[in-house]
Amino acid sequence: MRKALAAILIGLPIIMGLLFWAVFLSPRPPLTTDPATLAGDGSTIDYCKRPILDGSGKRAVDIPKGNTPGCAYRHFPLPILAQCSEALAPGVQDLRGLWQQAEGGKQGHVERVEQCGSRTVITTGGIIHDYGPNSTLGLLTNDTEGNFSKVNVFGEVHCARTSASMIWEDGMLNFHLLGVGPVVVRRYLEGEQLIWEYFDGSRTKMNRICQLPEDKKIPKFWSNR
Repeated sequence: MRKALAAILIGLPIIMGLLFWAVFLSPRPPLTTDPATLAGDGSTIDYCKRPILDGSGKRAVDIPKGNTPGCAYRHFPLPILAQCSEALAPGVQDLRGLWQQAEGGKQGHVERVEQCGSRTVITTGGIIHDYGPNSTLGLLTNDTEGNFSKVNVFGEVHCARTSASMIWEDGMLNFHLLGVGPVVVRRYLEGEQLIWEYFDGSRTKMNRICQLPEDKKIPKFWSNR
């Protein structure tokens, strides 16, 4: 019994240390988002005019993966899939557009949803979640969560690293932790509203809007510094 307890006491700090390293200190994914997309101003777009997916432009697999630069983008970027016109895959609901919290859940939340083929990109709060076939990285999202969790190590800020899949299952877009883990987020349409269910039990109802609100141009990670 004592040996087992000693093994636990020794092993637990090692496991916690490895988890801390993996989440905060492991090498960041290479930034493959098009620099022109990050430099552009996504607040100038009318998001009620959704792109026509008629196959006349690029496919999802032809476009570099969008991922979060550093801990957060500095201003709301242009759409990642602006040049993609591939028709949505079978079984995929059309969630495209700009959405703002109307009831419950995360107060003031605004997010942009892009889709083409079987690829989905969600941009919100400094973070770019991009899942699906692309020309540069794997299928899973590969992000940092600067607004969610960060630590200061020897004067340098390190943000939590996350990875997930976004898979359509039973009419819902399910986020599976690390691609194979439990569902931590769900998105789906309920009438004219987009529903966002989070693992903490919150349920945010969102309405479609056409223009990015002024206070969402710069994410909190930078506006609070």
